[in-house]
Amino acid sequence: MGEARETVIGRREGWRGSFLRVRVDEVRLPSGRESVREYVDHPGAVAVLPVTADGEILLIRQYRAAIGRTILEIPAGTREAGEDPAETARRELAEETAHAPGTLTEIARFYSSPGYTNEQVILYAAEGCQPIERVAADEETISLVRVPMADLPRLLTDPNHLIEDAQALVAALWLMNRSVPRAEGADRAKRG
Repeated sequence: MGEARETVIGRREGWRGSFLRVRVDEVRLPSGRESVREYVDHPGAVAVLPVTADGEILLIRQYRAAIGRTILEIPAGTREAGEDPAETARRELAEETAHAPGTLTEIARFYSSPGYTNEQVILYAAEGCQPIERVAADEETISLVRVPMADLPRLLTDPNHLIEDAQALVAALWLMNRSVPRAEGADRAKRG
């Protein structure tokens, strides 16, 4: 079955900020009808799931003006032009947690909300994290939250300590899935 696509017949910039811009496309739908699409162009981001050598997960608590409150997240940030994503991950980890990874492994790439933005997030696992001297960062107000690995499921279900950030949810689910022993039948189902 063929993929239904829209054809861009006109494009203009709707707004430009310091690192985001809004693009307005006039499109022709597969039906022939015309419509307008508004998108946020984003340079891309990284997110980091930091786990210390003694098995604690490092989360951050940060105020987010867009939603008007403080939430639990994993370290994350926008990629600088031309910057290697792994370097962005190391920089954000240092700035937001004052830790450096023992190992840094890319574990996923996903679009944060493809209905209105092209932002792609590259998710890394930073294992064996060790404290380093605090690196000067922006004016972000961040507090570090250390979570024992065994408490992770509670952070997905307890309304008083809920992880609501999409990047942190993807990371938590990846970590929980990795630590669950695979049933022999599940392995056979994948092969068969």
